[in-house]
Amino acid sequence: MIGAVIGDIVGSIYEFANIKTKEFPLFTERSKWTDDTILSMATAQWILDGAKTDEVGNYYHRFATDYPNPMGGYGTGFLSWLHAGDMKPYNSCGNGSAMRVGAVGWACNSVEEVLAMARASAECTHNHPEGIKGAQATALAIMMARMGSTKEEIRDELERRFGYNLRFTCDDIRATYGWGSTCQDTVPQAIVAFLDGCDFEDCVRCAISIGGDSDTLGCITGSIAEAYFGVPDELRQHAMNTLPEAFKNIITEFESRYPGK
Repeated sequence: MIGAVIGDIVGSIYEFANIKTKEFPLFTERSKWTDDTILSMATAQWILDGAKTDEVGNYYHRFATDYPNPMGGYGTGFLSWLHAGDMKPYNSCGNGSAMRVGAVGWACNSVEEVLAMARASAECTHNHPEGIKGAQATALAIMMARMGSTKEEIRDELERRFGYNLRFTCDDIRATYGWGSTCQDTVPQAIVAFLDGCDFEDCVRCAISIGGDSDTLGCITGSIAEAYFGVPDELRQHAMNTLPEAFKNIITEFESRYPGK
């Protein structure tokens, strides 16, 4: 949970001002959690409350309504859904389904369960096949990482199951990778940033350094890296200090129920 928040905060100031290097201040005075964190908290609360499939959209709607003006704003498709009033999914393949799914990877203990819960978390809004796939791949990577799979096992399983090409490095794409907001041009890159990194912080730095949708890349990579490496106490404390009490309480309750590294 906190790994996703840290990645979001670190990437927040680089979303529209990309930085193509791993050498940058991890936190600045302008760094702040964004919609990625808000909707990740919504997923966690949904799980804490029993994870009823037909109710998940209500959590995204409520949290986005309670926190209407995050740094960077919400995506245009999600905003239209939020204000439409009918709660109908809008066939999105946007990376929002993957950025908010982190809690699912901590709550599930089988492939079947994690894929089903990730699908449910996505398809209330992002019911395009790629939107569902991005959420499932991210959640499965988190579950495998926290259950002790090696990086190569994670890479092989995600390539086999989802058809992603993960045989590149951040160094390979840094010079040419551009801004994109779909799962297909965000999730593989975020996974590779995790695969490239040597510890939690290095994974997040890899994700931010390639440019693109930096806060979401950081959020997805951070969620997987936390499950694999754990999170240094000083980074955890810094992130927790930036959050509203409601989010702190969600994280504390979630971590007590689903303890990690």
